[in-house]
Amino acid sequence: MMTDTVLKNEGLKILTKNLGKVEAERFIFLINREPFDYTKWQKDLFDDLSIEELSERAMKYVNKK
Repeated sequence: MMTDTVLKNEGLKILTKNLGKVEAERFIFLINREPFDYTKWQKDLFDDLSIEELSERAMKYVNKK
């Protein structure tokens, strides 16, 4: 298990790599600005998609990378 500091650093690296510095900062600001339940957000994120649609999106994402 990672320490809190290592986890934060790795998270920032991933956000910056995938979003860029400005958008990563915006993302962090948005999360800090309002009460936010990450677990609920993740749970509800793909509720409107079928398994097939979710799989298709995942494959497109993987193939794009």
